Amino acid sequence: MTLLDAPVFDEARESRRKSILLGCGALLLLLFVGWWLVAGRPVDWPWNWNSHLRGRMAVNKFLTDVEKNDLSAAYGVWIHDKDWQQHPEKSSAYPFARFEQDWSPTSPDNEYGVIQSHKIAAARMYGNVLLVAAFINGRKSKALNLDYDPRVGKLSFAPPGVELYLGP
Repeated sequence: MTLLDAPVFDEARESRRKSILLGCGALLLLLFVGWWLVAGRPVDWPWNWNSHLRGRMAVNKFLTDVEKNDLSAAYGVWIHDKDWQQHPEKSSAYPFARFEQDWSPTSPDNEYGVIQSHKIAAARMYGNVLLVAAFINGRKSKALNLDYDPRVGKLSFAPPGVELYLGP
């Protein structure tokens, strides 16, 4: 076969190939934007979006359990072990008794009082953890700052002096 014996150009095949390529590109773009929306529209690199998604879900589940005053389930979310009662010695760093003092509605250490509602205001990666700021009981000042460690799935208080800027 020489250059002069080239096959005839098939316009229908080329049109079909072009449509398939454009369709695949549009589908990938749609999936990418959908992943960004489901992750909570994070202002972060795409490889951190799953951390945003899991962290926001953990904080939301934790605060929902605290609102229902189900502190044992909330503690299970906090230490990322729903069966923590079978082996309480594993969570000796932050025991359940201290957790109750911090999160009980009647506790003097709980500066928010009875937690009735929450709204996650912002989430940003800070080093290897996700910082999450949530407004409690409709309060627009002094957000609750928690951090979520995506490697182990545990929640904890944000480091001292580290807060997310939520605007004026």
